[in-house]
Amino acid sequence: MLHAKKDYDISKIPEDEPVFLLRAQDRLSDMVVRYWAQLNEQYGGSEELSLAAREHAVKMAMWPERKMPD
Repeated sequence: MLHAKKDYDISKIPEDEPVFLLRAQDRLSDMVVRYWAQLNEQYGGSEELSLAAREHAVKMAMWPERKMPD
């Protein structure tokens, strides 16, 4: 699994915390990630994190096998 943040540590997420996973094969995933990046900046979040998200969205959009979520 290729994560956008190289220092991401999933062990810090409590077992009962809801998490939403988007896969590159999901035809909507890159749009959702781009929108998240826009909102992150709009609400004062890290520009560096938004840039990383946008770069990841490009990789998602280029994924060869894409489909609607099932």
